[in-house]
Amino acid sequence: MKKIAIITGATSGIGRATALKLAEEGYNLILAGRRSERLTELQKEIESKYESKVLPLSFDIRVHTEVEDALLKNIPTEWSNIDVLVNNAGLGNFSLIHEGDIHD
Repeated sequence: MKKIAIITGATSGIGRATALKLAEEGYNLILAGRRSERLTELQKEIESKYESKVLPLSFDIRVHTEVEDALLKNIPTEWSNIDVLVNNAGLGNFSLIHEGDIHD
């Protein structure tokens, strides 16, 4: 069985590059991001170049209820055994770690 990785902030930059690299390495990918059109484009690119499956999930990781609905309550069973988390989503508060808000 192939390993599964979830990548937040997968629609651009480090998240997108990581998705392409993990697909090259043979992972199936859960790609999370706010921009559904970019997720769809990335899914098509990965599935056409690599032998990896992609589950695109469009939601805003800053909204806890959207995270719960997309990942915790409604993820298909075949995708639930996640091996790797790349927690890459941006737009957080950039305070010092010991001063930061856990919700960010």
